Amino acid sequence: MDEIPQRFLTALSDVFDPCCREKGISVVDMGLVHTVSVAGRHARVELLLTSGWCPFAARVLTDVRDRIEQLPEIDSADIEVVWDTPWTTDRLSDSARGKLRFLPDPVAVADRDAYIAAHQPRALEGDRS
Repeated sequence: MDEIPQRFLTALSDVFDPCCREKGISVVDMGLVHTVSVAGRHARVELLLTSGWCPFAARVLTDVRDRIEQLPEIDSADIEVVWDTPWTTDRLSDSARGKLRFLPDPVAVADRDAYIAAHQPRALEGDRS
């Protein structure tokens, strides 16, 4: 995968999959942006989906296109879904990972009860004081 220019990541950092909007996790934080290429004033963005069954895929594609086309150096954009590269949780930003609180592999947790107790919302709130 090519490096995605920062100006595109910045532009897309306020575009949300409707499932993640409430948590403030953008398509960039989700790791959905696969590639961005530009030829002249036309951009081509490839996106991954967390699931091929995503009911909001059309909305995400439209929102990404609209946002990219707002950039002053872009007149038009094509947004395509990449089907041959699976999305995995490895693509999440650290911020998204923390907000989603994905659980570790069970074999990596020696004491299940202690792990759960330490990660309860009340325990986390207590750590902030």
